[in-house]
Amino acid sequence: MEAAEPFDLFGDWLAEATRSEINDPTAVALATVDPDGMPNVRMVLMRGHDPRGFVFFTNYESAKGREILAAGKAAMGFHWKSLRRQVRIRGPVEPVSAEEADEYFQTRPRGSRIGAWASKQSRPLESRHALEKAVARYTAKFAVGEIPRPDYWSGFRIRPVEIEFWRDGMFRLHDRLVFCRDTPDGAWSKQRLYP
Repeated sequence: MEAAEPFDLFGDWLAEATRSEINDPTAVALATVDPDGMPNVRMVLMRGHDPRGFVFFTNYESAKGREILAAGKAAMGFHWKSLRRQVRIRGPVEPVSAEEADEYFQTRPRGSRIGAWASKQSRPLESRHALEKAVARYTAKFAVGEIPRPDYWSGFRIRPVEIEFWRDGMFRLHDRLVFCRDTPDGAWSKQRLYP
């Protein structure tokens, strides 16, 4: 588990997880906080990573969207059970560009694009029938041609200032390596941690 910077190591671990995980290896727990500081966590799919950070997409009017826009920070936790590994990521969050969001939105299945229009994500739903009616309305509206991305649907990029790699060890003597930097553009330092 030696590496000069964390993104190469993450890429190697994700490649291994892609071969060994029976479900989606990009599934990640995303943690945010509400205005009172109460934490929220849910699973999302990471849709991209590079030295700029880790990208996922959502409805900006959802609970996670509102919380991220208010706090400007988030954390992620990958757990690859088949490999007995996890990666924890923390840092400030920035919106992706409109071009990135448009490009990704068009790769989604047609039903998922319609769903982005039909769902008032995280808000009260009076009945399942109301959601099905909304889906039918947008299916008719976008019956022909491309489906545009709603203004409220886009992506976020966590720009990490801390990335920890954790590997299971015998007798709970785990291997932990953490990379830290003061700013999202700063130089990384690394440190081993006691299990």
